[in-house]
Amino acid sequence: MTATLSAQNAPEFLVLPTLSKVPQAPDGSPLSGGTIEVALVPITGDTGREQLTALAFTSVPLLVEAMGEEQPWVIVPAGEMGKALSGSGAVAVLVDPRLADADGNGDPTRG
Repeated sequence: MTATLSAQNAPEFLVLPTLSKVPQAPDGSPLSGGTIEVALVPITGDTGREQLTALAFTSVPLLVEAMGEEQPWVIVPAGEMGKALSGSGAVAVLVDPRLADADGNGDPTRG
């Protein structure tokens, strides 16, 4: 699995959008023992083939800006992303994406 941040500037935690509300501890981390369905999007890779990619944000405000206030989310330690996404089919993580506007305009990624 690949990520768009280098270890040098990687955050300690990442905020992942989920498909439904997840029971959380007061710090935003998921309660153990449950299954979390994270949002995955198909993105065409360098090879021209689609690959499932997990979306992740470096803060809750960035997630809300990109996906709206009603988007459910969960906080995961960045070092545990591989474990958290195990079995999901995700082969990459897109960090702090800027999603297209409702009319289809806009750059889907930052930077």
